[in-house]
Amino acid sequence: MASVGPSTASAQPALPSGPAVFKTIPYAFILPEIVCGTWVWILVAATSVSLPLLQGWVMYVSLTSCLISLLLLLSYLLGFHRNSENWKVLDSLYHGATAILYMSAAVLQANATINSELGPNSPLYYHLNSAASFFAFLTAFLYILHAFSIYYQ
Repeated sequence: MASVGPSTASAQPALPSGPAVFKTIPYAFILPEIVCGTWVWILVAATSVSLPLLQGWVMYVSLTSCLISLLLLLSYLLGFHRNSENWKVLDSLYHGATAILYMSAAVLQANATINSELGPNSPLYYHLNSAASFFAFLTAFLYILHAFSIYYQ
């Protein structure tokens, strides 16, 4: 008769720390979120920001999300979570809320792209705004993937 060891079905997976963060889904999405969000900010800042109300929100969301995600990445790399389940809840809430904010910013950036098509420097600003819209939607998609993949671990 085979001996039965302790049950591993009830054991929760450990939260990654150190370099394992880059190899574990959904935490591996944090670095691409930061990179794509930085591109959104850079591309919008490179335009004339002719619609400050729309593009100001895009810049605020991208810069704030980038900084908070960077702090979250550093906390995972340095192991501040100490394998607490509360970090999963915090991570899920943050990425879910940021996904909603980024989707609103992406839609506003797409509107700014449409409005920049007829401006004085239309070819250059239109292409920059188009690229910013692409990266904004891509970043929103990454935040959505991160938020939902926590539930499927």
